[in-house]
Amino acid sequence: MSKSASIHSGRTRFAQGIVAEFWAPKKATSRAVIIYDGCPSVPSKKRLAEFFARKGYWVFHPRYRGSWESTGEFLKESPADDLGLLIDSIPKGFKDSFTGVKYYLDIREYIVVGASFGGAAAILASRNPRVVKAIAIAPVVDWKAETNEELFEFFVREITDGFPGAYRCPKKNFRKLLRRKFYNPIDWTYTLKGEKLFLVHAKDDPSVPYLPTKKLAQKIGTTYIERSRGGHLKSLTIIERTMWKKVNAFLKKQQKRVGWADNSFKGMTL
Repeated sequence: MSKSASIHSGRTRFAQGIVAEFWAPKKATSRAVIIYDGCPSVPSKKRLAEFFARKGYWVFHPRYRGSWESTGEFLKESPADDLGLLIDSIPKGFKDSFTGVKYYLDIREYIVVGASFGGAAAILASRNPRVVKAIAIAPVVDWKAETNEELFEFFVREITDGFPGAYRCPKKNFRKLLRRKFYNPIDWTYTLKGEKLFLVHAKDDPSVPYLPTKKLAQKIGTTYIERSRGGHLKSLTIIERTMWKKVNAFLKKQQKRVGWADNSFKGMTL
């Protein structure tokens, strides 16, 4: 029997029509990981989810409201707000859509993981007091900062023309991303706790510029790993052996009991 065969997975529907896949660990636990997708992307996080489930976490992989299987209107509200709905719903119980089995969990610690578009969600979701740690890989930190290879208008066209029906909203909703405080981590710097965040970016990222991520890390004194090369890094970067050692140490480190992050800049280069 393979390792993955011993990890139970299922699908469920939470508040406001949010559909999510979930993976159960072998033993009871009070810890959970929520994985946010990039955009546009095909929602497939089985390898990453099974990795965390084998480490002893419940894992949830939701679809943003108004995208893929979830109902609603995409970008009507900030995608980071989906997290609050999710962690309000989980303790109330959720049913496996395939087996009909209902689960009631007592989750005490939520960890959020996101890459690219989902990296912004992970950073902003870290403001929730029930989130103890957040990991953002190649995150969008400032929607007004563009690369020459991927302008904002190209991003919108890629979604509307390349993924018709997968993200359901009027085109005007995409302009919300350029607004202050809608889905822009750079505008929420004063509310972020550096000790909660672990940021990773590559200098040669052709899609999302790395400098806004680096500047955000410097401002809030958070863990930041910068790679000289690697392009637009994916969430699976987390499970690379060298990276996982750093991520695991970060997850095990206790948060400070009082105060916000200090002004130190914990920068690393790989």
